Amino acid sequence: MALGGSSDDIYPIRRRGLMLVLSSPSGAGKSTISRAILESDLDIAMSVSVTTRPKRPGEIEGKHYHFIDKTEFDLMVNRGQLLEHAKVFDNYYGTPRGPVMAALQEGRDVLFDIDWQGTQQLEESALEDLVRVFILPPSSHELERRLTKRAQDSAEVIASRMAKAADEMSHYTEYDWVIVNRDIDESVENVRSILTSERLKRKRQVGLGEFVKGLRAG
Repeated sequence: MALGGSSDDIYPIRRRGLMLVLSSPSGAGKSTISRAILESDLDIAMSVSVTTRPKRPGEIEGKHYHFIDKTEFDLMVNRGQLLEHAKVFDNYYGTPRGPVMAALQEGRDVLFDIDWQGTQQLEESALEDLVRVFILPPSSHELERRLTKRAQDSAEVIASRMAKAADEMSHYTEYDWVIVNRDIDESVENVRSILTSERLKRKRQVGLGEFVKGLRAG
């Protein structure tokens, strides 16, 4: 992928893709922000995780998740086919390695909606490609209201998610960027700004050195 190049460029600049991670307690808004980014930016695609949890109403195999059983999940772990994997609320989630690495090499960005455990594992295998953003709710009361409003979980599950939120939020210091999601539109714009800045980083512009040499040589 060229960065604003033209047909006159003798030394084209390509960009290596990046891995944009959005993490937050359940209900803080990361999924809504992710959808908005994906709808408005054609240069980034969602990483499709594998999971052992049951499919929810409206979810599509291969689009939202790859739904597999625990035996198949364990095989993928043993074969080293997952960049990261974690157990969350008695279910298992993981990121297939092959599609992500191919996208980065081709200059395409990949969006991850994962928790802090998965993010730590990605750091071990692909730190240079990683951009970590943590989404915080404006208050605990608002977080509980959002979880209740979406009407996807029982009161018992909501209580469990609220109890876990305090621990999840303590990991905000492990992220490059932190956004308090008071207003969803503003939060989406903040993530877009982060994405633009990260794409322009020198380390991601492949061929930049040769391009500058060409400029200096006239």
